[in-house]
Amino acid sequence: MSKHLQNEIENLKRRVLTIGATVVDAIQKALVALEERRADVAAQVMEGDKKIDSAEVELEEECLKLLALYQPVAEDLRFIAAVMKINNDLERMGDEAVNIAEHASFLARNVPIPVPPQFQAINTAAMRMVWESLDAFVQGNTINARRICAEDDEVDQLNREIIDAVWRMMRDDPETVERATHLFSVSRHLERIADHATNIAEDVVYMVEGKIIRHHSSEYFTPSESD
Repeated sequence: MSKHLQNEIENLKRRVLTIGATVVDAIQKALVALEERRADVAAQVMEGDKKIDSAEVELEEECLKLLALYQPVAEDLRFIAAVMKINNDLERMGDEAVNIAEHASFLARNVPIPVPPQFQAINTAAMRMVWESLDAFVQGNTINARRICAEDDEVDQLNREIIDAVWRMMRDDPETVERATHLFSVSRHLERIADHATNIAEDVVYMVEGKIIRHHSSEYFTPSESD
């Protein structure tokens, strides 16, 4: 690898982390807007999405430029390909943060309804997966990446429990139906955030090992001998 390409790759890594930090901040603010009924914070999330979208486009253009300029092969090519996919997943997480903020804004303007206790657990689990997937990317750690993939089942189960709890609430008090549907949606958006974190973890495995484990859940539990 040329020194110039090495410098460019390190720059890509820094830019991914910058976008990742912005996305994490957006998700956290969206959850604050939901939990504290802060329509003003929700508005900040929606306005801030423009910054994430712009950064995503700029990073993709940079990756394409490097592919054309250096024609990388092997692990360098895998790294740039992984960055392009991770970049897309981060942008999609930003969109999910906006979706949560929109639902939070509606709920903040209406009479409060009970929030299922599993919401705290799904919030924590989804955010943990996002942070850990970014850390696995920085460290090139495929053992942790595989563990993150396996953790997605926990979020899926919490989402199902929230759906069941919200259904019961709507059944017992039909006046909550409109507001409760927004809780349905928030849970689903958190589940999707965890899915995107899983995608990033899968891309880390591809980046390091050259192995595509997407759609092969048995690979989640088979750490590389090189780790």
